[in-house]
Amino acid sequence: MLIQQSLAEQHLSYGAMKACTELLITFFLSADGGRNLSLDSISMGLPMSDPTAWATAMNNLGMAPMGMTGQPLLPDFDPALGMMTGIPPINPMMPGLGIVPPPIPPDMPAVKEIIHCKSCTLFPPNPHLPPPATRERPPGCKTVFVGGLPENGTEQIIMEVFEQCGEVIAIRKSKKNFCHIRFAEEFMVDKALYLSGYRIRLGSSTDKKDTGRLHVDFAQARDDLYEWECKQRMLAREERHRRRLEEERFHPPSPPPVVHYSDHECSIVAEKLKDDTKFSEAVQTLLTWIERGEVNRRTANNFYSMIQSANSHIRRLVNEKAAHEKEMEEAKEKFKLALSGILVQFEQIVAVYHSASKQKAWDHFTKAQRKNISVWCKQAEEIRNIHNDELMGIRREEEMEMSDEEIEDPSEMKETDESALVSQVEALKEENDSLRWQLDAYRNEVELLKQEHGKASRDEDTTKEQQLKLLQQALQGMQQHLLKVQDEYKKREAELEKVKEDKLKIETLLETLKEQQSVANEEDKERDVTDGQGNESSMPRVCACSQEKECPVEKTLSNSPVKSEREALLVGIISTFLHVHPFGASIEYICSYLQRLDSKICTTEVEVLMTRLQTTFKQELSGVGASLEKKWKFCGFDGLKMT
Repeated sequence: MLIQQSLAEQHLSYGAMKACTELLITFFLSADGGRNLSLDSISMGLPMSDPTAWATAMNNLGMAPMGMTGQPLLPDFDPALGMMTGIPPINPMMPGLGIVPPPIPPDMPAVKEIIHCKSCTLFPPNPHLPPPATRERPPGCKTVFVGGLPENGTEQIIMEVFEQCGEVIAIRKSKKNFCHIRFAEEFMVDKALYLSGYRIRLGSSTDKKDTGRLHVDFAQARDDLYEWECKQRMLAREERHRRRLEEERFHPPSPPPVVHYSDHECSIVAEKLKDDTKFSEAVQTLLTWIERGEVNRRTANNFYSMIQSANSHIRRLVNEKAAHEKEMEEAKEKFKLALSGILVQFEQIVAVYHSASKQKAWDHFTKAQRKNISVWCKQAEEIRNIHNDELMGIRREEEMEMSDEEIEDPSEMKETDESALVSQVEALKEENDSLRWQLDAYRNEVELLKQEHGKASRDEDTTKEQQLKLLQQALQGMQQHLLKVQDEYKKREAELEKVKEDKLKIETLLETLKEQQSVANEEDKERDVTDGQGNESSMPRVCACSQEKECPVEKTLSNSPVKSEREALLVGIISTFLHVHPFGASIEYICSYLQRLDSKICTTEVEVLMTRLQTTFKQELSGVGASLEKKWKFCGFDGLKMT
């Protein structure tokens, strides 16, 4: 379609078709041997003086443009181009065409024409420029890269240009004036590459956005590669299947399975052993049964009768061998008689050659005839000598087989001499073979040693590498473990510092309490001394007051909830822990923390101690129903304020 439009633009379509018709008639006339017809007798609408139409017609038919005199019309013709759509190129070797065109130079440039489409026009590149460069073709390539598109180009215009190269499956257009086109078959890519270098113009516009220079190249697509790999795998499967079928066809057929022994099968095999045609099959079955160990005290008689039947065939086999030997002797006699007759005829032919080579007849032959006669004579003599040697060998064998008493002694001497020579030759052969085998064994040992040495070195290298990798991994693990230990150590140190600070606070509180108590006691004593000199009426009040003040101290000292130093330490640590957790903590959480310091601490002991110190610790309930939770809080500061 594209080429016909280009011909219409050049106003040569009619003349080209007429020239094509004229060219075809010329070919058929030349094939028929020029039967009294000429081009002058054919009425043509186009004279032969129009070389352009003639060249275009031959170009469209894929032939070199040749004139009627055999001269080329176009010096730069490429037969790979210029093929009309729907018309196959004329092959000069086709039946009915008895001409062979002259060879076309390989360096002849291609003739590209203007291609008209509905929405655009393609102008060919400069024929003197080098062909556009392309990348290496990927396997199974069905996708092309098209660059240099006009900015106003659409997918419809791209489809219009490239659908004439073949069926387009998909077009992926980019915003940067290029696209990728995927065709249905691989050969369509070659047609698309033909358009590389063409200048495209949309309509009749000369705007820069409506023009561009096409650059078509191979593109690498995953779909193409996947389809190509699937195709290759399918071909490989077919090849393996074909080879397997060939191997199975050449394999010998497997022998039929041998049935297991039974009385019924034994009777069948015994009948087959009596039949000459089925004897070999029955003997194989009998042999398999015996090798399997089917013979026992119960079946011994049956097996003996079958063995006896097999033994009865020995006489038959001996008679058959004698008959075959007799046939062989008769055949030897016939062969010897036929060979002697052939030798007689050879002698006669050689005698004819010798008589023809005598001077009476030899002088009348030409030089070429003499040469042929001498060659024939040599060939006949060589063939006669070969047959004569063969016949003499047969007679010699027959003489050696003779058993006459007169010939026995010398023949025995010859046989002993020959046997001695044969034994010597065999001994030398055996020695030679043994030496050769020893040499092969030494070579194999050397190769094995080399391979073992190479393997050992490789194994050592691999083991060293593995050891290094293992050591590196171990070092990395140790480093990570050390980092974790350091982090835990820092956390523990921070916790210990907090505990120490809380302990110091508690100690300071205890000291302040003791100082306050000692100060209060001294003040009471001083008041007692000063008030002793006063009125008697004030004495009972002071005594009562001092007694009231001393009684709670004594009560507190006698009824103290902290009964040991260990409990005092626990109180201090628990107070510090709950001070850090202002929202409270469960008894299990507190005990888990204390058990890190002392594993002998139990939950009941801690809970009893905390219930005794109600002014220091208080228990609160949080949650509802199943989520009910008991938490302990530190309230020592509140209790201190209240006291």
